[in-house]
Amino acid sequence: MKKHTYPMRCGVFYHIYNRGINGEDLFKEERNYAFFLKQYSKYIQPVAETYAYCLMRNHFHLLVKTREAEEIIRNVVKNENVGRVLNPSDVTDANADKIISNQFSKLFNSYAQAINKAYGRTGGLFEELFRRIPVDDDDYFVQLVYYIHANPQKHGFAEDFRDYPHSSYHAHLSKMDTKLKRAELLTWFGNEEGYQKYHLPNQVLADLEKFEIEFD
Repeated sequence: MKKHTYPMRCGVFYHIYNRGINGEDLFKEERNYAFFLKQYSKYIQPVAETYAYCLMRNHFHLLVKTREAEEIIRNVVKNENVGRVLNPSDVTDANADKIISNQFSKLFNSYAQAINKAYGRTGGLFEELFRRIPVDDDDYFVQLVYYIHANPQKHGFAEDFRDYPHSSYHAHLSKMDTKLKRAELLTWFGNEEGYQKYHLPNQVLADLEKFEIEFD
């Protein structure tokens, strides 16, 4: 099994990342970012809560917490079978775990099909298996949020990652409605001021190298 591709579980925080196959661009023009987020909301919102994200031209990062089994079953199975009364046997961690992976597969497949149709390409668009790393440490949480937001600057997509438009950085500071778990995330930094201070560019954080991603 490839590194960081173990089955996902209910009620767990994950750092999720993937890239275009052979390094190919996932987002070929501006409208692609908005379409990806639309599909993401459709397929992933029912199975996971999103805390942070960053979409870059050829790869992306997400920080999510998968929902509990009963909620996943209710959001997905019942919605797909309108009016159906759920059997107790449906509400199991094993069934819900499988649904989580299926929803991510639906997201990637639907997006790839749309890109293939729009740009006259064929075949897969993403690496075969997306990577997922469980997150269970408070220091790891806040450093990971910084790492995700700082990625565009690290990879040369922006001179200052705080100006990059395709991440959750500004959504966390906005007063507009959001599907992100904004209030909870800000408490990890103390408050909004602490969040901004932690996101000062080019700061050196201990053990930041542990977030470096690898593909095999």
